Amino acid sequence: MSPAVELAAFAGVMALGQFSPGPDMLLLTRTALREGKAAGVEMALGIACGLVVHSAIAVAGLAVVFQRTPALREGLRWLAAGYLLWLALGLFRQVVREWRAGPAEEVMVLPSRHRPFLRGLLCNLLNPKAALFLAAVSAPFLGPGHPEWWPLAILGIVVVQGGGLWALWAMVLQWKPLRMRYERAARWIDAGFGIALALLAVRLMAG
Repeated sequence: MSPAVELAAFAGVMALGQFSPGPDMLLLTRTALREGKAAGVEMALGIACGLVVHSAIAVAGLAVVFQRTPALREGLRWLAAGYLLWLALGLFRQVVREWRAGPAEEVMVLPSRHRPFLRGLLCNLLNPKAALFLAAVSAPFLGPGHPEWWPLAILGIVVVQGGGLWALWAMVLQWKPLRMRYERAARWIDAGFGIALALLAVRLMAG
C-alpha cells in the first residue's frame, strides 16, 4: 500500500470515529446551534488543541502507560464525569430560566462565563477514552517500515482534519431552515442535550 493510500485510509477511519456520538459532538452541535458560527468554530479549535495532546500521547506510545495506571485513569474518568454533569446542569438552569420567563419570539443567546474554546478544550482533554481510541486507531498505521516523517503525518491528520471537520460541521449547522427549526423548539432541544450529557456522565461513572 502506498503512503498516500495508507494516510487516506487513516483519515477515513478518523472521520468515522470523529462523528460518532460523544461529548465533543454533543457540545459542539449545541454550541453552534445556540451561539452561532463563530462560537462553533472557536469550540472546534479548542477540541483540535485537545487532540494535539491526545494524538501526541498515542503516537509516542504513552497510551500504554495511561492504560496501565489505574489511579490516573480513574481520576481522569471522574473529572470528565463531573465536567459533563456541570455542563448538563448549566443547560438545565438555562432552560428553567427561559421557561419561567415565558414564551419568546426568538432564542436569546446568553453569553457563557467560559469561552467556547475553553469549553471545547476541556471537554476533549478530560475524555479518558480519547487517547485510548487514538492509540487503537493509530497503532496499525505506526508499524515499522515507514519514513521518519510518518508519525508527524499521522499527528497532523488527527489535528488538522479534526479541527477542520468540526469547524465545517459548525458552519453546516447554520443552514437557515435548520436554525429556524431549532429556534422554534430551542428549550426542548437544549433540555435534550442536557439529558444526553448527563447520561454520558453517568456512563463514565459506571465505568
